[in-house]
Amino acid sequence: MPSTLTADRVRADIADVLDLDPAELADADDLLDEGLDSVRVMALVERWRAAGVDVDIVDLAAEPTITAWTKLLTA
Repeated sequence: MPSTLTADRVRADIADVLDLDPAELADADDLLDEGLDSVRVMALVERWRAAGVDVDIVDLAAEPTITAWTKLLTA
């Protein structure tokens, strides 16, 4: 089943849990440096699973950037 997520949705969801404007996040920013922690990552995982995406925290932790996550989540 194709992903229901878009690149804009991924960026918006990440910005939402970080309480930032999506424009404040660059594609290659290390999201951990931006304040993302395990609790917020789990919140994102649950949000994206609810949207029908099979995602695992381990996959996200491997490369915590918007670019990597968008590629993983919208494939």
